[in-house]
Amino acid sequence: MASDRPFRRLQVMAVVLFLLGLALLVGGGVLAASGGSPWYLLFGLGLGVAAALLWRRSARALVVYSVLLAVMLAWALMEVGLDWWPLAARLDVVFVLGLVLALPWFARPLAAPARAHGALVAVLVVCGAVAVAAGLRDTHDVAGSLAQELPGTAPASDVPDSEWRAYGRTAAGQRWSPLAQITPDNVRGLQVAWQFHTGDVRGRPGDPEETTDEVTPLKIGTRLYLCTPHQSVIALDATTGTLAWRYDPRIATGLALQHQTCRGVSYQPAPEAPPAAPVAAASAVSPASAPMLATSQRPLDIAANDGKTRADCGAKLFVATADGRVIALDPDTGAVCSRFGGGTGQIDLGAGMPNLHPGSAYSTSPVIVTRHLLIVGGTVLDNYSTKEESGVIRAFDIETGALVWNWDSGNPDVTTPLPPGASYTANSPNSWSIASVDEALGLVYLPLGNQPPDQWGGHRSPAVEKYSSSVVALDLATGHVRWVFQTVHHDLWDYDVPSQPSLVDLTIGGQQVPALVQPTKQGELFVLDRRTGQPVLPVAERPAPQGAAAGDHTAPTQPKSTLSYDPPPLQGKDMWGATIVDQMMCRIAFHKLRYEGRFTPPSTQGSLIYPGNFGTFNWGGVAVDPQRQAAFTTPTYLAFTSTLVPRPDATTRLVQGNHPPHGVLPALNENFGAPFAIKLGPFLSPLGIPCQAPPWGYVAGADLRTGRIVWQHRNGTVRDLSPVPLPFKMGVPDLGGPVMTAGGVAFLSGTMDDYVRGYDVRDGRQVWESRLPAGGQATPMTYVGSDGRQYLLVVAGGHGSTHTKPGDDVIAYALPRR
Repeated sequence: MASDRPFRRLQVMAVVLFLLGLALLVGGGVLAASGGSPWYLLFGLGLGVAAALLWRRSARALVVYSVLLAVMLAWALMEVGLDWWPLAARLDVVFVLGLVLALPWFARPLAAPARAHGALVAVLVVCGAVAVAAGLRDTHDVAGSLAQELPGTAPASDVPDSEWRAYGRTAAGQRWSPLAQITPDNVRGLQVAWQFHTGDVRGRPGDPEETTDEVTPLKIGTRLYLCTPHQSVIALDATTGTLAWRYDPRIATGLALQHQTCRGVSYQPAPEAPPAAPVAAASAVSPASAPMLATSQRPLDIAANDGKTRADCGAKLFVATADGRVIALDPDTGAVCSRFGGGTGQIDLGAGMPNLHPGSAYSTSPVIVTRHLLIVGGTVLDNYSTKEESGVIRAFDIETGALVWNWDSGNPDVTTPLPPGASYTANSPNSWSIASVDEALGLVYLPLGNQPPDQWGGHRSPAVEKYSSSVVALDLATGHVRWVFQTVHHDLWDYDVPSQPSLVDLTIGGQQVPALVQPTKQGELFVLDRRTGQPVLPVAERPAPQGAAAGDHTAPTQPKSTLSYDPPPLQGKDMWGATIVDQMMCRIAFHKLRYEGRFTPPSTQGSLIYPGNFGTFNWGGVAVDPQRQAAFTTPTYLAFTSTLVPRPDATTRLVQGNHPPHGVLPALNENFGAPFAIKLGPFLSPLGIPCQAPPWGYVAGADLRTGRIVWQHRNGTVRDLSPVPLPFKMGVPDLGGPVMTAGGVAFLSGTMDDYVRGYDVRDGRQVWESRLPAGGQATPMTYVGSDGRQYLLVVAGGHGSTHTKPGDDVIAYALPRR
């Protein structure tokens, strides 16, 4: 019996080769018939021949396998060159099987001539050498160096250097700090200084699936202010992390939420002059001293403030809630501001809203604070129905909460306050992300989304067509449109403008130009003159694919910026997988989908959308260095599929069935009232990994004066994405923005592995990293504590829709005390 074992091993190997060959033969035939590569079919035949010879104990099996492996290596190099991961997908299984065949104890029963065995060993050695060569180089790396600080570019700001007073630090939304204690030379010394747990962790009973922690805290005076996903507001000592107070808005339950999140609170300094009503003398202090007034050292823990505690606020914090309120709080105590909202301390965002469902319209992003106005946009349900709330933008008196003006993109010329009993335009484009303000120009800049349904636009009005997926500049005093720049014409891809515009003065042609930098989901960075909306870097209209679904149309052209992260169109050879079989399956799926490059319209056949609606850039945006006049960017590349499902009526569930997967969420993507529902999802292999080859995420540095991407490097590992925690640096997506500093270090925590990392902004080289206890899908910030040290602050709470690890951690890092 023992003498039969070597032959049984051969038979087992023959069966393995036969099954692999059969899979490639059948799948390769389907692929070839659909116009794809014929090589898989040929490889299947070759493996079948090798299997038959091995079953017959013929030494020629090694010769056939050697030739087959050599041909596969040549084919792989021809398709993808020395790109390690695409090579691995094509060769990993056949290479490992070749190693087994080459083992002396395995090949000996074949009585193979030494030259046959030697040929196989030689091919394996060549394959190994190619793998080493590919592993030692990065074909996707772009090396370069950004400029040093340009003369005369030190920005003026009324925000103290030590503070972070708005989501993007200032109303300009640059996510840049003038602090310089932390540098590329000493950043490796960063240590955890303190850690705080908010107690708000994803997965609580009744939560919608997409509970996310996306907050960027503020630092004012000696305190930090942040909100949790369920909109509790927390004040901490910025130096020690000690709780000062907590306010619970007690939001309603059973809300029709799509995203349970809070990206941040907003801050208003105490006014320069006392208001009309008598108040304490302290409320009239100068702006320079306002931060200390707003954050005294007196500790106060309002563990579950029910809103009954009132304060006559000088400075204010504002938080938007999931049940459609904006609440004003005293930064010193967490008490509700008694002079705001007619004595209630809050305003109702449901006022004037059509089709109102509790939770279906609220501001997930921080409201915008100016000297006299509070400006509020909001999110609406995507792809639920054609009868949604309005995307109206409203400006309220910052002291009283009274409505001053409203801009409704469905009725854009009338901005006077809506009269009692009237409603705003239903289903109009909304602004769910963060706005920016230039008070010297008297303008607020709003990134707009599109009208639901996102993927079919046959009934859109002229106003909707004009303002969807645009950046709109509104007059602060009146709310009237001063200019509009559309980033996508007749958007059918959910390419809504996702992130805060960054305002920066650029030196171009020897002249200083007040500019606006707008990242987009499709990968453009539009650089505009923020006075007029005219491009500073050239924008060209490029022909776009045609052929929309019944009753709809496509725009003949789409805008493309000089500064573009638009990836090359996908090809069959760009498909990927863990093995050659699922890589082949991705190629089959690729050829079955409609795909004509970027802006391929959604279809009933199923269309490949690349970049997908996850975005090359999303709400985290980019960081802009006003001294280098450069941007630190984090482009992501994931293809999605979009399939229109014809609706027989306005009520039948077509894509979610009778039990929607999101608990209390409505039936998203059903598009009740539209001709089509929509099936959306990432383009994945049968094993659940992206069908397109990595990298899927980068860090990149761009010169905003020239529009040139100066350096680009893959970023992040698959440690927290793969079943086995392998720290392969493949370049992974991120959700959450970067921050830059005058010290020359940028920080990012939003990658899909649980790390915060530091980078040298000159060349993008990673110079530091620290493991996080949960997903860090929020934008970090930096400030100076009372001890004089510069701190880096990271919120690690995870993200429901990306399934990163949940948590409730607020972590401060600093260099060791001297």
